[in-house]
Amino acid sequence: MTMIILISLHILAAVIWVGGMFFAYMALRPVAAKLLEPPLRLTLWSQVFKRFFPWVWAAIITLLISGIWMVFNVFGGISNIGPHVHIMLVLGLLMMFMFMHLFFSPYQRLTLAVTEQNWPTAGKALNQIRQIIAINLTLGLIVVAVAASGRYF
Repeated sequence: MTMIILISLHILAAVIWVGGMFFAYMALRPVAAKLLEPPLRLTLWSQVFKRFFPWVWAAIITLLISGIWMVFNVFGGISNIGPHVHIMLVLGLLMMFMFMHLFFSPYQRLTLAVTEQNWPTAGKALNQIRQIIAINLTLGLIVVAVAASGRYF
């Protein structure tokens, strides 16, 4: 029963994080860029991230706890897991570190710049966030594909 709960939480956390990035990057970003002038667009993104990033932190914590627990308590340690789990672990950790950089650097600059109505600085910060999200989304989609098909390697 514990494994069912952990794998469910693990998958839900990944879906929330990767799905949120997909929606933001592929749907919200192009519409916001087309319809909104910079002050409103940058304020929108600042507020969207303010609501989404706590979910990302929760997803990261959930993924780490559930993943590590499964590796050591279900599979018997890092040397007993398949290559697909190693790939997921490495890419997941890379995604987490990239998010932490995004959160503590360009996102903080975006938030401050929007508060100060410094639109050029906010625009530069948002562009950095966009680039990091593009990379993290790509990595996240690879992780999902590996998770779904990895045991068949």
